[in-house]
Amino acid sequence: MMSISRRQAAVACAWALGAAAAPLPAQTTTAAQPAGAPIKVALVESLSGSFANTGEAVFRNIAWAMERVNARGGVQLPSAEGGARPLVLTRYDSKGTNEEALSALRAAIDDGARFVMQGNSSATAAALVEAVNKHNQRDPQRRVVFLNYSAVDPALTNEKCSFWHFRFDPHADMRMAALMQVIREDRSVRNVYLIGQDYSFGQAVLREARRQLASQRPDVAVVGDELHPVGRVKDFAPYAVKIKASGAQAVITGNWGNDLTLLVKAAREVGYDGMFYTFYGNALGAPAALGEAGVGKVVAVADWLPNVPTQGSEAFYRAFRARFPKPQDDYVHMRMQLMVESLAQSIERAGSTDATAVAHALEKASVQLAGQAGAMRAADHQFQQQLVVGVMDRRGAPGVQFDVEGSGYGFRVVRQLTAAQAEMPHACQMQRL
Repeated sequence: MMSISRRQAAVACAWALGAAAAPLPAQTTTAAQPAGAPIKVALVESLSGSFANTGEAVFRNIAWAMERVNARGGVQLPSAEGGARPLVLTRYDSKGTNEEALSALRAAIDDGARFVMQGNSSATAAALVEAVNKHNQRDPQRRVVFLNYSAVDPALTNEKCSFWHFRFDPHADMRMAALMQVIREDRSVRNVYLIGQDYSFGQAVLREARRQLASQRPDVAVVGDELHPVGRVKDFAPYAVKIKASGAQAVITGNWGNDLTLLVKAAREVGYDGMFYTFYGNALGAPAALGEAGVGKVVAVADWLPNVPTQGSEAFYRAFRARFPKPQDDYVHMRMQLMVESLAQSIERAGSTDATAVAHALEKASVQLAGQAGAMRAADHQFQQQLVVGVMDRRGAPGVQFDVEGSGYGFRVVRQLTAAQAEMPHACQMQRL
């Protein structure tokens, strides 16, 4: 069972129960509450330490998505399965370590959760996939499904694919391919510096960058190739000095959280004026850290950006900002909204919360929200959706209606890839039930 301290740390974001030790703003809807027993969903994430801000951003997104499901009456199940039931999100702090994440997984299962969500760290996701596989084989009466919103190491839906794991974020190779479309056309870039976090994801990003540069821009020289510890570097000045000294006209990085913000701050402070091609440069302090130095220089790839010109996108973003008006809370993830919609849809199609039945239904999930659509690929459990690439610019510039975190800077969409264009082959050999 979970210890008293861990129970106190687990926070339920419950529409029906209203329990939240880290409360969200007051509800703004008067819709009828689902009357059935809550469907427990566990969030295993870094909620303290160096990456606490990333975990809190995830929590806000998923909680908001669940509020939307519950506001329309909850998940509709047969009366024998409890009828209309609300989704309830419970937080478990992984503290940024695999060991704590595995302990949190055990606690969540003991607390009755059969759906587990995690994403910020591919290394943690890999450990959870292995643990879920073993648990589901050992304890079939308490099987769980793992929904991944951000862990993008390609191996997770290739050689390490699992029937119980579903990824809703485009993996690193897909993101790199989208970035490479822009790099391919930027003939001013003749040399690049590769830098990333020293774990499976960061290694995969740099490996794929080298591969795609060799095939699509063989004229570009790699003048730096460096990995650094995850979440432990407080002063990136030495790295920034090396980047500037290398003469690199662009940096390619998959860094996220404070590892990205501190890197771009250091680059600005040493006077580096090259391009930054990033996976996550569009929020969590990075635009504010660069300021004017980032205009036209920072490129980010995402599944969605606030300034994307699709029908319904503006209203969706305004609704999120109304729900979370503080500038520091401004980081909305469309893929997390689609993930929750997919889960609700699949539970309803399964007619049950049984993990096996829901997993089979998730393989057929197809959802749409605010102009964004996506569908799960059953072969490897990689969600297929559009990708967009944006470049940092001042709010009010053409194509930049919205800024980021009140910084005065937003991202203008310069490339949109359909789901079919973003799709990549896989090497998954999945064993199904």
